Amino acid sequence: MNQAITRAIADEMEQDPRVIVFGEDVAVAEGPFKTSEGLLATFGPLRVRDTPISETGFLGAAVGAAMTGLRPVTEIMFIEFMGVAFDQVVTEAALMHYLSGGRFEVPMVIRASVGSGLGFGCQHSQTLERWMLGTPGLKLAVASGARSAYGLTRAAIRDNNPVVILEPRSLYGEREDVDPGEQSIIELGTAEILREGADVTVLTLGQTVRVGLEAAESASWSGEVMDLRSLMPWDKKAVIDSVRRTGHLVIVEENQYTGGWGTEIASHVMAKAFSDLQAPVLRITAPDVPVPYGLALEQRFLPSPEYVTEQVAALLATKTAPEPWWEEFA
Repeated sequence: MNQAITRAIADEMEQDPRVIVFGEDVAVAEGPFKTSEGLLATFGPLRVRDTPISETGFLGAAVGAAMTGLRPVTEIMFIEFMGVAFDQVVTEAALMHYLSGGRFEVPMVIRASVGSGLGFGCQHSQTLERWMLGTPGLKLAVASGARSAYGLTRAAIRDNNPVVILEPRSLYGEREDVDPGEQSIIELGTAEILREGADVTVLTLGQTVRVGLEAAESASWSGEVMDLRSLMPWDKKAVIDSVRRTGHLVIVEENQYTGGWGTEIASHVMAKAFSDLQAPVLRITAPDVPVPYGLALEQRFLPSPEYVTEQVAALLATKTAPEPWWEEFA
C-alpha cells in the first residue's frame, strides 16, 4: 500500500506542477513509512520538502500555499500529532472558502497513519476520525489497501477542498494488484461492494474491511461486505440500497464504541430504512478504553473475524443486538 500511495502522488505531480509535498522526513528519508520513496530524486527539493517537527507550522504553510494556487500534500506521521495543529485544519482550511465568500479555495491533502495492531501503544495507535466528523468544508477518506489508497489519494489531490486521508499503518506492507491510471481514481464519497450477500450488510472501513471479508467467507450466513471508503461525504444511497436488499446492517469499526463513525450511519439508516430492517442495527467496535500495548490485549481490542462472525450470527438468530464482549466484565 505504501508503494501505491507513492505512485499516486507521483502520477499527480507529473500531471500538475502545482502539486507539492512536505512534512517530517518525507524528502531525504522518503517518509517514515516509505510513502514518498523516490519523490525527492524525481521532482527535486522545491517540490518535495522536509519540515521542522512543527505540525502547526507546516499545516499552516499548506493552508497558505493552497490559497495562493498550489496543491500541497502534507503528511502527519501519526494521527495524534494533528492535535497540536487542529486549528489549521478545522478552523482555517475547512472554513476558508466560506469565510472568504467563495474567493479562496483550499485544495490541500493531509495524509496520516492511523490504527492499532503493530504495538505502537495508546498514544500512537488511534484512528481519531471522530475528531473531524461533522466539520463543514472538510472531506475525509480512509484507505483499506493498495488499490483504494491509490484511487483515493489521486482523487483527494484533485479535489478543490481540504481532504484528510487516513492510512491504517498495519496495511502499508500488504500487497494488492493496482492498475495505475485515470481509470483507477476513486470518486470521494462512493462506497464499494466487495462481496455480495443476501442475509446481512456488513459495513467496513480501513483495516476492518479485511476483518469483514474474512468473517463473511467463513460464516454460515451470507454477508454483503461493503467498504465505505469515505466518511465525509459518505455513500448514503449505496448503504440504504444494500440494507433494503438484506434487511440487516452490521457496522464493523476499529474505533471505540462511544462517538464512533458508525453512530451517524446507524441513525441515518434507522430514519430512512426502518421498515426494511428485520433487526436493530448492530455496531461492532472496540471498547471504550485506550489502545493497549500488550500484544494479546491489542489483538483483543480490535474486532476479529471470529468475533464478527459470532456477533452477526447472534443478531440473525435472535433479531436483537447482542451485547459486546466487554459487558461480561462490567
